[in-house]
Amino acid sequence: MCLCRSFRWPWSTSPSNKNLVIRQAVILAAGKGTRLRAEGDELPKPLHVVGGMPLIKRTILTLGAAGVTKVVVVTGYQAAAVRAALLDPAYAAAGIEVVPVHNADFEKANGISVLVGGGALTGPFMLSMADHMYTPAIARLVASQDVTAADLFLATDVRTKDILDIDDATKVRSEDGQIVEIGKQLTAFDRIDCGVFAVTPRLLEELVRVRAERGDCSLTDGVRRLAEARRARVADIGDELWQDVDTPADRSHAEALFKDRDPLAR
Repeated sequence: MCLCRSFRWPWSTSPSNKNLVIRQAVILAAGKGTRLRAEGDELPKPLHVVGGMPLIKRTILTLGAAGVTKVVVVTGYQAAAVRAALLDPAYAAAGIEVVPVHNADFEKANGISVLVGGGALTGPFMLSMADHMYTPAIARLVASQDVTAADLFLATDVRTKDILDIDDATKVRSEDGQIVEIGKQLTAFDRIDCGVFAVTPRLLEELVRVRAERGDCSLTDGVRRLAEARRARVADIGDELWQDVDTPADRSHAEALFKDRDPLAR
């Protein structure tokens, strides 16, 4: 697959797309998840069970509940195991087409996975981490953003004092709805990255440029480039639930947070 082509599409400036609801998504599921494993456990992170459901299944069904009908899942570590999990009949039953694509360079930064996943789609798409739990309402919020007004919208939480592990959280500084700065090391910030995006192919263009300059690229690199161009905005999740699941403590916190309020519970 060539990742150096231009990703410009006619819809990007068309007024008729202001009310577009995005129906396709990319899930980044290539990571190892070493911090979440028990000793001797080699289970890939997307297959870890949280609240009675593997993380990857939860993410796919959450997106489906928000109206997404096609999901591209980017695999990497133990790709065969993740691909096998994607054969779950629950996805077809929910009307979701699941397409696995493989990132052979999954040891590199996650921007490569964004390029691999985004390259399998045309036009705007939602982008989600496989290890973030969130409600369908958050996904619907992101999917309904006006992608003619910006090339990236990021679900964010202003409840910065409620974050379990603030040191590890990706922080955002915004002004008038625009993302100004993003990164884990920010000392001045007003909201936290929830791991759910709506993006246009311009994000892929920026990542291609960063990769050409440095030999690698992260999603954060792409967000920063769009922020510099004033094409990256925040979407405020209000009081909706979410949790990044990186460690056993995160998993316990997520299960307590979603207990009795899990929208996917049967």
